[in-house]
Amino acid sequence: MDTVLVTGGLGRSGRWIVDRLAASHDVVCADLDQPGFEVPERDRIDFRAVDLADRGQTFDLVADLDPDAVVHWAAIPAPTRHPGGRVFETNALATYNALVAAGRADARVVWASSESAYGFPFAREKTLPDELPIAEDHPMRPEDPYGTSKVVGEEIAKMVTRRYGVPVASIRPSWIQHPGEYGCRSDGVLGDLAAGAGNFWSYVDVRDVAGIVDAALDADFTGHEPFHAAAAENYLDRPTAGIVEEFFGDVPDACRVEGDESALATAKAERLLGWEPAHSWREAADEAVDPPALLDE
Repeated sequence: MDTVLVTGGLGRSGRWIVDRLAASHDVVCADLDQPGFEVPERDRIDFRAVDLADRGQTFDLVADLDPDAVVHWAAIPAPTRHPGGRVFETNALATYNALVAAGRADARVVWASSESAYGFPFAREKTLPDELPIAEDHPMRPEDPYGTSKVVGEEIAKMVTRRYGVPVASIRPSWIQHPGEYGCRSDGVLGDLAAGAGNFWSYVDVRDVAGIVDAALDADFTGHEPFHAAAAENYLDRPTAGIVEEFFGDVPDACRVEGDESALATAKAERLLGWEPAHSWREAADEAVDPPALLDE
């Protein structure tokens, strides 16, 4: 694989993906802005400015680059800080434009769906899942614009695979944490079970997110496949089933989590992608790691 287009590559998690992929691919980082010609670029990283909500701009960019793969990571990631309609419209439209453009270019796709597609994180009333751990075939029941935009995005992904025959991996990350900046381990979160009940106290390190994207680009599968990106354990350092029962007063009838095992199953990613989470809050919460520098400064 020679050229990979990464949308949203200047974002907090997107830049880790660009950094990871640039070790083995020529990467074009596309975002609303680009750093300009006066700033020296790192080897194997180029930049483009594009508004992915504009179909013409998106189609032109992908047609000009003719990439081997598209990693669509651009989205409004903070749904509670933007009007709901804007969140839904921007995310759904950008996903349609990016994935259809990729399909037309015969480029395989990896894109950012979300655990929010299940509907638990932003539900008005916290409810139990149908099973623990949650597998990728769990029903999706969102009641918020963000989670709904991700469900629509996965339907677009299925449409693209049917129409254009390219493989599409929908990555459903848990709450993304950065080394040395583990918000899930802050006093306010650790002291309030309700703060993490929406995703059953799951998380994932941003380096593992970059790793699963890299693995999905190289994996041999056809059609549309969703995958969880989650750490191996919850961030509370307590048995998961016990936390669930304490907060909800019950556990699902199908409850097979052991110890502090994550509520989001990653067995499918291990089986089809050869990916397993490599980072834990136990080391990463206080780890000193410089964020990726995409420019040669």
